Amino acid sequence: MRARQAIARTLGLATLALTVAGGVFLPAAPAGAAPAAAKGSKAPASPDLKSGTGSFLFTGWAGKPLRVHYYRPDKVTETTRILFVIHGAGRNADGYRDAWVPYATEGQYIVLTPEYSMADFPTSLTYNVGHIVDETGHPRPREQWSFASIEPMFDLVRKATGTKVPQYAIYGHSAGGQFVHRFVELWPDARYSRAVAANAGWYTMPDLAIKYPYGLKDAPTDAAGLKATLERPLTILLGTADTDPNHHQLSRTPEAMTQGAHRLARGEFFHAYGRKVAHELGAKFAWKLDYALGIAHSNTGMSQYAQKLVWE
Repeated sequence: MRARQAIARTLGLATLALTVAGGVFLPAAPAGAAPAAAKGSKAPASPDLKSGTGSFLFTGWAGKPLRVHYYRPDKVTETTRILFVIHGAGRNADGYRDAWVPYATEGQYIVLTPEYSMADFPTSLTYNVGHIVDETGHPRPREQWSFASIEPMFDLVRKATGTKVPQYAIYGHSAGGQFVHRFVELWPDARYSRAVAANAGWYTMPDLAIKYPYGLKDAPTDAAGLKATLERPLTILLGTADTDPNHHQLSRTPEAMTQGAHRLARGEFFHAYGRKVAHELGAKFAWKLDYALGIAHSNTGMSQYAQKLVWE
């Protein structure tokens, strides 16, 4: 409770680094609902995903076209699994995919790494915070959030490759870890089997009293949605050497600093906070905390640990 009150006091005094106030959010779709479709859009052409690595342009959603870097094993069956890998602030989606190719080759699964380019998603607001509101603080349609790209991309690739798996796994590192944990919190109908958020720089706390993006106040969820989020499988994966308080990409806003001095501390704080809120709500807490021993802020280093966790 003290930690919660400290965050609330800080939020009351500090100016948010990102403008997210104003207006009323559109309600999230209920769990199990069909993914939102782009209004007036035509079904995208099925891409030709050849074996090995490559890329295709994804246009099957209401947002801007996304270059998707992929890996496809030589043989795809109806049970071939799909993993989304979400890149960091460097937007090097091909590099993130490449780090996973050895594991995907061994495990015979498809890897999809959408590129949220600096040109089209230039800020945290537009990328890893979800683009839930625009730069003036006004709410945006749910189908245009950056989170909205995942579900239709999953359906398109299933159709293109012939796999019929009902769920996917999703992993993100750094800013990608931010994307993943907020996706878990705010996209209740997502069909993931396991989500892994690695080395996120700061978090959206599972608290309806703290204003978004540092908490879920004014976000499209409620107590029932929060309880459901805490009962879904999310792994917070932390590098034990990711402890640099002066890392050039680490947010040092007053709100972020209340979560801890560095990424390791912030991840532990987020997990402990979730456990506490789950107890208060009577939720069956499903989040896990895991560590990559000796790894600092490295996607390649974290991937060797995460490749086992995504298929738990």
